Amino acid sequence: MTALDAAYFRRTLGNFPTGVTVVTSTGPQGEPVGMVCNSFTSVSLDPPLVLVCAARSSTTWPLIRARGRFCVNVLDRSGERLSRQFSQRSADRFAGVRWKPSDTGPELEDAVARIACVIDTEHPAGDHSIVVSRVVGLTDSGGADDPLVFHRGRYGSFVGSLSPVAGQGG
Repeated sequence: MTALDAAYFRRTLGNFPTGVTVVTSTGPQGEPVGMVCNSFTSVSLDPPLVLVCAARSSTTWPLIRARGRFCVNVLDRSGERLSRQFSQRSADRFAGVRWKPSDTGPELEDAVARIACVIDTEHPAGDHSIVVSRVVGLTDSGGADDPLVFHRGRYGSFVGSLSPVAGQGG
């Protein structure tokens, strides 16, 4: 085994592809706030729970935490520009972005799915926080669009058809 250093850790874990999401909410003045999050997964079906991981250095996460609710927008395969825009520490990440308001946070028009969440618990974990949240609403594109994927430091998507998992349909 190779010694653990941050660069090697990141490169090794980069072999695992992840989806790309933008977590959105409403700030204290009613303004939209959002951040990219590729550490997102389902946790439980009953009750429906998901988790996101937020960097403890994030200036956006405290605004979302204060609201107590957020919307996870799963980006579609053309969402690289959105991912880069919401990754920057700019004044207005929503500039030129098409979205509509919702109870949990802005719903991005070009998302393949939207998951409305209410924060349940938050756990410190190294330089991040693990946030477990209850799902209170769902919207998806009905499979019309492919999701954006991040793998080995690059953006991409699935090409061609995928075999369905047994019992999941297709």
